[in-house]
Amino acid sequence: MDTNMEWYRVFYWTAKLGSLTKAAEELHITQPAVSHTLKQLEGSLGGPLFFRTSKGVVLTAEGEVLFQYVEQAIHLLEVGKKKIAEMQNLLHGEIHIGASDTLCKHYLLPYLEQFHAKYPEIRVHVTNRTTPETLALLKEGKIDFGIVNLPVSDPKVDFRQSLVLQDCLVGHPQYVSLMQAPFPLASIGQYPLLLLEPGGSTRHYLDEYAKSNGVELRPEFELGSLDLLVEFARSGFGLTFIARNFVMNELATGKLIEIPLDPPIPERRVGIATLKGVPLSAASKSFIEFLP
Repeated sequence: MDTNMEWYRVFYWTAKLGSLTKAAEELHITQPAVSHTLKQLEGSLGGPLFFRTSKGVVLTAEGEVLFQYVEQAIHLLEVGKKKIAEMQNLLHGEIHIGASDTLCKHYLLPYLEQFHAKYPEIRVHVTNRTTPETLALLKEGKIDFGIVNLPVSDPKVDFRQSLVLQDCLVGHPQYVSLMQAPFPLASIGQYPLLLLEPGGSTRHYLDEYAKSNGVELRPEFELGSLDLLVEFARSGFGLTFIARNFVMNELATGKLIEIPLDPPIPERRVGIATLKGVPLSAASKSFIEFLP
């Protein structure tokens, strides 16, 4: 006969209190129900677990052995319940997030600071990957949610739109003459161009924008991060496309200039990616509520 946890719970309280009646009171069931349950457990295990006496019950040698393990199990279950309660109250837990270096620095960081200040006991792990790699990690169950560049689609993933990004063309102040009138995209090949390496969603978005306007982007430099693009552009190596949101300081201080484009690049958005049908932990839900 299969045993179940309720049998062991009845066994535990009977052994601990030394009385079927007291165990029944603790468990809010009848004394005959306790007696019946113990008989089922003893039948399942093949021998008696208690000696019945006029003062109550005493464990047999077999009962003593079983009690040692059941007591540990009951204790661990109580610890588990406590930990779940702590997690629900954000006193304990972990969050695993996937995001690119750029989105982590320019989008995620201030919200991480706010969340950590409010819930210092929650451990946060951030894995820096491109949008396609972040989605792969999400579907493998290695992160709880991802911060990605939209547009992107996946039948297994839900996307919530967040921050609006407006890409623009920027360069060193030596290109100031290009600011006088809208710069035709078709003329981009006349100047050295800096782009992110292929494989990421941002590079794909810009390639598609150019292609839709009959232009093929031919970069002179392909770099691995937005920070490198900014540094190379500031040093005068060429023009680059970048989200205006990420270079506001450089534009304000004149270290970079924005060159008006014709046609302008359509705006896009940051997205919050979660797996369809997979519930988030209390900590992850709470963090996502911090995001716009």
